[in-house]
Amino acid sequence: MIRRILLAFRAFFLTLFNAALAEQVARVLEQRKVAATPAAPLAPPQPKPPPAPKPPARSEALTLLATLQREARLVDFVQESLDGYSDAQIGAVSRDVHRDCAAVLKRLFALRPAVPEEEGAEVEVHAGFDAGRWRLTGNVGGEPPFRGKLVHAGWEAAICELPTWTGAPAAARIVAPAEVELP
Repeated sequence: MIRRILLAFRAFFLTLFNAALAEQVARVLEQRKVAATPAAPLAPPQPKPPPAPKPPARSEALTLLATLQREARLVDFVQESLDGYSDAQIGAVSRDVHRDCAAVLKRLFALRPAVPEEEGAEVEVHAGFDAGRWRLTGNVGGEPPFRGKLVHAGWEAAICELPTWTGAPAAARIVAPAEVELP
């Protein structure tokens, strides 16, 4: 221990009066400081993100299609070959399908025109218009405002109330179940 004390005094005076040696000692001490510095503490473990929600067993699109099939027989009508039917027969069936589909859309979406103007009216589409609400056709050029004839007023859903599907996962893609008539 005495030996180290004597060495410390000797090093003190040598570095005090010898600038080159003082620089060498400073470099050695700096290297030791870096080597002795403990690594930065590890960041606390991040909590695991919550598991991604499971996708629904059935998409809302299939629920809507199943509702249109159940209440208006839309899928049956569209999938049926019309080759063997007369125009009068097709017209009679399409009238029922049309009426029943309209009832489903009214109940689930309460559709209304996207813009209040009547079709055929002259309208102005202002600068900064929402491309989701307005579709410009014809000779589109220049800068807004644009003036033109309203060809279609569009549709907007006032509500969106699809029925909740409660079936088994194995039946998630069934649009209409097979029907079996028993004797």
